[in-house]
Amino acid sequence: MVTIILLLSCDFLAVKNVTGRLMVGLRWWNHIDEDGKSHWVFESRKASSQESKTVSEAESRIFWLGLIACPVLWVVFAFSALFSFRVKWLAVVIMGVVLQGANLYGYIRCKVGSRKNLTSMATSYLGKQFLRQTTGDDQPS
Repeated sequence: MVTIILLLSCDFLAVKNVTGRLMVGLRWWNHIDEDGKSHWVFESRKASSQESKTVSEAESRIFWLGLIACPVLWVVFAFSALFSFRVKWLAVVIMGVVLQGANLYGYIRCKVGSRKNLTSMATSYLGKQFLRQTTGDDQPS
């Protein structure tokens, strides 16, 4: 059980941080501001002729197929564990659904947001942080 949860966590981080950026040019993360509010940040790589050669259509399809199939498979496992009364495996299955579902949600938001060019969000956030640091707003008065 512990091994499966550790492997699920490694898969989540690998897909979120490496695979999505290399295979389809998308990236997402969650940021918590000073007020404790959670903000999701979505980025997409700008399309250029050189980058479109590195992102092939086959790799993109494999990525999206795996990204959609994994949460569906974990939901099937959840119903299987629930209806076969294997409650001890339900914790693992719920972790699988949550982690794979979060990746699917993040990348769908990236894909939809890529049409709106959400890379400006990260740029504006970094600009605000830089301005705050240079103007000294973070120092107590």
